This record gives sequence, structure tokens and C-alpha cells, in this order.
Amino acid sequence: MINIKISNEYSPLKTVLLGIAKDIGDPPNQMETYDPRSLYHVKNNSYPSEKGLIKNIDDFYKKLLKHNVEIIRPKNIQKCNQIFTRDLGFVISNIFFMSNIVPNRHEELNAIEEIVKSFDVGYVKLPEFMHVEGGDIILHNDKLFIGTYTNPDYSSIITARTNIESISYLQKLIPNIEIIPINIKKSNTNIFENTLHLDCCFQTIGHDKAIICSDGFKNSEDVDFLIKLFGRKNIFFANAQESYMLSSNVFVISPNVIVSDHKFKRLNLWLEEKGILVEKVDYSNVSKMSGLFRCSTLPLYRES
Repeated sequence: MINIKISNEYSPLKTVLLGIAKDIGDPPNQMETYDPRSLYHVKNNSYPSEKGLIKNIDDFYKKLLKHNVEIIRPKNIQKCNQIFTRDLGFVISNIFFMSNIVPNRHEELNAIEEIVKSFDVGYVKLPEFMHVEGGDIILHNDKLFIGTYTNPDYSSIITARTNIESISYLQKLIPNIEIIPINIKKSNTNIFENTLHLDCCFQTIGHDKAIICSDGFKNSEDVDFLIKLFGRKNIFFANAQESYMLSSNVFVISPNVIVSDHKFKRLNLWLEEKGILVEKVDYSNVSKMSGLFRCSTLPLYRES
């Protein structure tokens, strides 16, 4: 039996579902990609190899082990990208919500079916009309930030993963939590105009700390709201290049320990100046697929 409980993004982590890169299969062709960053690397013959991806994730795995985190892995499926477990679901309090993800990723859900059945409580399978992926869900105690896209062309934008219907539905299921929708930029083809998930431009990393990549937000009013909520001095503001590098997609093991890419020089220094131990990992291969540390983890239990 696996105990599940999540109240925020930063309490000490005890159990996590970490993605795998083994048997990922051949690189996709241009028609098989579903985000502009992957498309770019396919076109330029720079899409990552399985060996490089496995090396990145193994190095991350070792950092989690170092801090006594219990690590669960999905069942291996041949010729399937199983790196980004974050999108498969999310835990709010002691409820696991199974995501409705893009159709070509449904195999990934089958790989965690037995794991979900072993949770100490039941789970909620969200209705088909409710599109949501875990990367758009950021829980902050009594607040839930949800990345969304509200333009009328939602159905034609392959990078739009969480719809407005999901927000009204979740409000009914968890009435004790304030839901705050945040519109993020979307593009099928332009890397610089696309934010695949909310955690690619925003993440809470402590009770009063956050990382913001302003370029990824559709509305400046949402950035202003977050500045007022956390306080400007408690926010790391990524510049355009850092936003492109997905600097907000670090992973918090505890309030005092964060896993970050070794290339995030300015962010890592900012964190260290605040007394945080930064565990540095090279995740450059995984990043070519539009995700980093948070994207490849699905936390199941954090201490209160």
C-alpha cells in the first residue's frame, strides 16, 4: 500500500513517481511531435538519444536517493516515452486525480494503473470533457494555481492541455481550496511563444518563495497578482534566455533542498544565498523534449 498526501510543492518529500527513458523507441518524425521544442530538435537532428536521456534521469535519481526519497517507477512499455510522469495525475490533500491527457499519451496511463490501485485511498478519474495535465497544477496550501488557455481556438492548439471546464469542475470537488486560473501562452510551432505547462513559467518553491518566467504568461495582470502575493523580494524573475531554458522547472525536495540544472547559474546562486542546498544535475537531454525536473516527477507524499 502506498500512502499519498500533498499540500504544497515544497514540504519534505517522502515518495515520488519518477519517469523512465528505457525503451523509448526511435525519435518521432515531425508529424508525431506535439510541442514546438521537440519539433525544433527533430528538424535539426538534435533530438536526444535514449542513452543521453537515461543518463540525465539516473543522475536525478541519485540525488533523490541521497535525500532518502522513496522512488517508484512506472511499468516499462516498449517504444513509449515515459519520462514525463507529472502530467499523468496529481494529488490534492489525500485524493489522486487521474488526468485526461492528449490521446497519443494514453499508454502512459496504463503503465501506472497498478501503482494507482495500491494507493491507500481511492482515486478520481476525471470526466472526458475535463482536459487537464499535472504540469498545469500547482498546489500552494489553500490555493491551487491552474495553467489554462481560454482562446476560442483551444481545440486546434496541440499545446493547450488544460481547459477552462476543468477549473469549474475542480471547484466543485475541492470547495475548500481557492482555485486561481492563469492564462499561459500557446503556440504549435513557435518555441518562444509557447508555454507547454504552467510549471514551465511559474513554480512555488517555498511558503513565500517562487520562480516566475514572465515571458510565458499571456496576461501581465497574472504576474502582478503573483508579485503581490509572494512579494517581489521573494521571487526569482527569469530573463528571456532563462525562460527559454525552463528555469522555473526545478524540483523541490524540501524547503532547504532543490534540484536544479547546473546551467542555471544565476538562479542557483539566488537560491544558495537564501540558504538552500542546490543539487545540480545536467538535464540538457530531457530539456529538448519540453520538460525538466518537475515534469519528470509525480510527488505522492510530502510531510505536512
